[in-house]
Amino acid sequence: MEKSVINQICASMDTFFETEKKIGNFIIHHPKEIVDMTVGELAKECQVSEASVSRFCKKIDMKGFHHLKISIAKEMVSQSEDDELSNHISVDDLEQSLKNILANKVAELTQTVSMMNSENLQDILKRINNAHNVLFAAVGNTVPVAMDGAYKLNQIGISAVSTPVWETQLAYSYNLSPDDVVIAISNSGESTGVINILEAAKQKKATTISITNSEKSTIAKISDYHITTATREKLFLDEYRFSRVSATMVIEVLYLFLTSMRKEAYDSIIQHESSIAFTKE
Repeated sequence: MEKSVINQICASMDTFFETEKKIGNFIIHHPKEIVDMTVGELAKECQVSEASVSRFCKKIDMKGFHHLKISIAKEMVSQSEDDELSNHISVDDLEQSLKNILANKVAELTQTVSMMNSENLQDILKRINNAHNVLFAAVGNTVPVAMDGAYKLNQIGISAVSTPVWETQLAYSYNLSPDDVVIAISNSGESTGVINILEAAKQKKATTISITNSEKSTIAKISDYHITTATREKLFLDEYRFSRVSATMVIEVLYLFLTSMRKEAYDSIIQHESSIAFTKE
């Protein structure tokens, strides 16, 4: 399944120029109107040139404005009226707002899972399952996802480490070996800190896996393997475009598959749960 137009725009927003952001913002907030508009009307609405609209379409892998409209129309048809996505959130309309949030989160997860390539995923699982050590690399708002990933892998008997201190991550990466794996998590895929860690890991010939919103990002390109996540946070919050939900979903998928692959996984989980049982009393 291809990435939807809305998801593609949300994922690419950090890479857009100001003119492109105007076009992208209008499209994700007015998808219905776009279907019936001409390229000139959209250009006028966004106060940009028609050439800018054409360049924007190509930047998000559309052949042109007509292709963009057809793709959006298909997406809208595939959604039932009950599941129609909206960006409306208000404490004055909690019931509908909850439905809107749920619909968009379901769309995020559905799109994320549908973009997973089976052959790629099998290779990733084998690499992690056979790893001597796994380093989760992340900075900023992706750190909680990385720490959750390390916790889950340790729970099923795979040695994993994560720390919110970037300098410690980098220092650790210089001690990796070809038997180790780095899992890098980034929103835009352009985090300088994470890129430095991946480059250090590659020098040590460790396997590198990345989880980002864009398969065209620097982090995705320099990684041995990449998993693309979908995000719709831009629909709700103008200055926030990364969803921990979809990234956490990827970690959950890896965890569940790895658990099923490892005969000793359940014993490890039971041992771990027993050792921390006193904290739950």
